[in-house]
Amino acid sequence: LQRLCNDEDYYGEFGNQFLSNSHVGKLLKDPLNAFQPSKPSPAFLVGGYFHTCILEPDKLEKFKVVKSTTRNTKAYKDVAGGELCLLQHEVDTIELMRDKVMDNDICADLIMGTDGKLNDFEVPMITELFGNKWKGKADIVNHNEKLIIDLKTTADIDKFQWSASKYNYDSQAYIYSRLFGYEFLFIVIDKTTHQIGMFDCSPQFYERGEEKVRKASEAYDLFYKT
Repeated sequence: LQRLCNDEDYYGEFGNQFLSNSHVGKLLKDPLNAFQPSKPSPAFLVGGYFHTCILEPDKLEKFKVVKSTTRNTKAYKDVAGGELCLLQHEVDTIELMRDKVMDNDICADLIMGTDGKLNDFEVPMITELFGNKWKGKADIVNHNEKLIIDLKTTADIDKFQWSASKYNYDSQAYIYSRLFGYEFLFIVIDKTTHQIGMFDCSPQFYERGEEKVRKASEAYDLFYKT
């Protein structure tokens, strides 16, 4: 677990001995390529910066930011050197979203903790599910409220419940509830309107997630163990 606190170990070769929620979709749809690294995308980068600026602001220097309007300009290509970088206006928008979330008293208390009890951020945990070893790294562990809290950005908060199924947030909720023994809560902000939503998980949502994890485990056994 100490090694999994380190991002290089968690996402690198050491962490590959464990399955995680990022493998679920691939094991269900494209099992032979389940362990190929995902291609970086602007949305993934924006989500990463949003997490980092709230939970680990001391690590923001790992993000390269380019003062360009789009990723098609010569200025961007010269600075980026072939890698995917954030644009300055994206960073400005993310920092505004962070302020909106942290200015909300309910969100701030859930994220940071209350009554002098500070929450834990970026906490790794491992467990066994359906005969395989699984890992997860919780955004926020709130021991006071007995919650695992996950921060999400969304293009349309009214469609978040459908996004949650499409992007396997149901299997994430199931895995993390088993890893930590707490209920799972999503704090979501709309990237356009900055509307904030809090979504807890119904028994049916956990059950759908459990079914996905069971099928992903079966695919892993079939393609990688036998």
